[in-house]
Amino acid sequence: MTTTSSTKRALVVRGGWTGHQPVETTDSFLPFLAEHGYEVRVEDSTAVYADADYLAGVDVIVQTVTMSTIENAELSGLIAAVAAGTGLAGWHGGIADSYRNSSDYLQLIGGQFATHPPKAPRAELAGEAADNFVRHTIDIVPERADHPIVAGLADFELTTEQYWVLSDEYNDVLATTTLAARDFDPWHRPVTCPAIWTRQWGAGRIFVSTPGHELAVVDHPNVRTVIERGILWASR
Repeated sequence: MTTTSSTKRALVVRGGWTGHQPVETTDSFLPFLAEHGYEVRVEDSTAVYADADYLAGVDVIVQTVTMSTIENAELSGLIAAVAAGTGLAGWHGGIADSYRNSSDYLQLIGGQFATHPPKAPRAELAGEAADNFVRHTIDIVPERADHPIVAGLADFELTTEQYWVLSDEYNDVLATTTLAARDFDPWHRPVTCPAIWTRQWGAGRIFVSTPGHELAVVDHPNVRTVIERGILWASR
C-alpha cells in the first residue's frame, strides 16, 4: 500500500558496532532531514524492514548498522522497497560493512569493506582504534565532478580509517581513494578503491560514502556535504 500523502518520509535505521557511533552520527542528521521537510522515524532494529506496507511510503532510508546480522524477511523487505523506489543512503561500516552473512545485501550495496590498513606494522601498535587512522586523500573522479553529490568539491584529505572496498563495475563511482603499498604491507602495488558511489537498483537509488568512521569524520565539512547531498539524491 503506497501512501498518497505529500509528506516526505525518512527512516533512520541504526545499530551494530557502537564504535562507529551509530546514534551520535545519525542524530546529527536529524535536524537536516527536518529542515528539508522529512517526517523522520528512528529505529534501533532492522525488524522494520519486514513491514512492507510501511516501507512503501518511505522516501529514503538512512542506515548505519555495522556488521550485525539480518533476518531473511527483513532483507527481502529492504531489497523490495529499494527496487520499488525507496532510496537507501549511508556511510562507512554502517552501510558498506553490514550483514556479512548475506550475499544479496552485498549485491544491493555494490561494495564490501575488506580492511582498513594500519598506520604501522601491527606488532608495533597498541591495539587501539587510532592504530588504523591514516592520512589519505579522497579523489573526486574528474569525469563525475559535475554530479550533484560532489559538484564544486575538490579532492580532500582525511586522517581516519581508509577503506579497502571490494566492488563491481555497476557502481557509479564519484570519488576514489588509493591505498599505498608500504614495505610492511603484503600487497605490492597501490590499490585504488571507490570511496563515494551511487547505484541504481530497480526504481531505487543507493548512495554510499566510505568516509564516516565517527562523528568527528562525519563533521568534516566535505564529508557532511557529501552525505547530506547523497541522502537527498537517493530519496524518492
